[in-house]
Amino acid sequence: MTDLLVVVGARPNFMKAAPIVLAAARSGMSFSLVHTGQHYDAALSRVFFDDLGLPEPHVQLGVGSGSHAKQTARVMVAFESALLRIDPTVVVVVGDVNSTLACALVAAKEHYPVAHVEAGLRSFDERMPEEVNRRLCDHLSRWLYTTSVDANENLRREGIPDERMAFVGNTMIDTLMRCVDVARDRRVPERLLVGGRPYAVATLHRPENVDDPVVLSRLTAALAGVSRLLPVVLPLHPRTQKRLERDGLRELAKGITTTTPLGYLDFLGLVADAALVLTDSGGLQEETTALEVPCLTLRESTERPITVTVGSNTVVGTDPVRIVSATAAILEGRTPRGTLPPLWDGHAAERIVEHLHVALEGKVELARTGS
Repeated sequence: MTDLLVVVGARPNFMKAAPIVLAAARSGMSFSLVHTGQHYDAALSRVFFDDLGLPEPHVQLGVGSGSHAKQTARVMVAFESALLRIDPTVVVVVGDVNSTLACALVAAKEHYPVAHVEAGLRSFDERMPEEVNRRLCDHLSRWLYTTSVDANENLRREGIPDERMAFVGNTMIDTLMRCVDVARDRRVPERLLVGGRPYAVATLHRPENVDDPVVLSRLTAALAGVSRLLPVVLPLHPRTQKRLERDGLRELAKGITTTTPLGYLDFLGLVADAALVLTDSGGLQEETTALEVPCLTLRESTERPITVTVGSNTVVGTDPVRIVSATAAILEGRTPRGTLPPLWDGHAAERIVEHLHVALEGKVELARTGS
């Protein structure tokens, strides 16, 4: 029997799962890695395994893209047989993508305990599919590993008892701290001709931002305005690329340096030395906090309020005037530098694996958070 079945499916999962797999291997716990194939493009998947030193997945489900319902259903059907064949002691899911919920639901129905890494995050925006995924996954899971104390409070408000929670820190930051020096050595800013001067990095991929032509037009105009203050590098997610071409907005983005999607190390090296980042990505809000790079979140809410609390992140929405004004304030030094949240120290995965060791050996109950 395998101790841990670790599920990955989409780009954000890989950085969160990698340190857990590595910590499990160091501790002597056995594991199986299952890749659902939710992200299957080489630029969004294969390169991350190479960059992060992840072993080849033991199982590739290859579900591909589709509507939320179709993709979730495909993962469930494919994962069920893999789960029963591997027969793990615990199923570990990370993040909030469709694969996370689908595999947690199958495991719970088959009576396997689920450990959810990055539990308790809430945007309180029910329009976000990720909000649905994370809420349901938390209530299906036996063990909930949180990245910040506000996540524990969210879980308590939903009636989840403390003994199911553990505040462990952020496994994404484990990966960042392990890789940042190697990433900087790749000298990506110089390769993109923005090295040696302040520059901004932007990312856009969320459906609410790129699928609506009006919103995408506003954000493209905002980035064009920012590019008049300093160079902007925009690695284009395939979804965003298609929408820009569909809506005739490529001309508006003319003053912005666009690239194809970057691998983890190249992107980390680009972000690490940026003057600021403009993004709708949740994970990037966390990474910029750890890197002490100011971040402007191009959404109306965030499920990672700790990044706002510590001062590294500002939620600015999609209004071009506000975005350009906030950029100017950062460049003029009128915004405070952020601080590092508690337990974002590079050892979250070790705490998770130690917790699971104790839980699975049945020696003591999971320690109550804060005790």
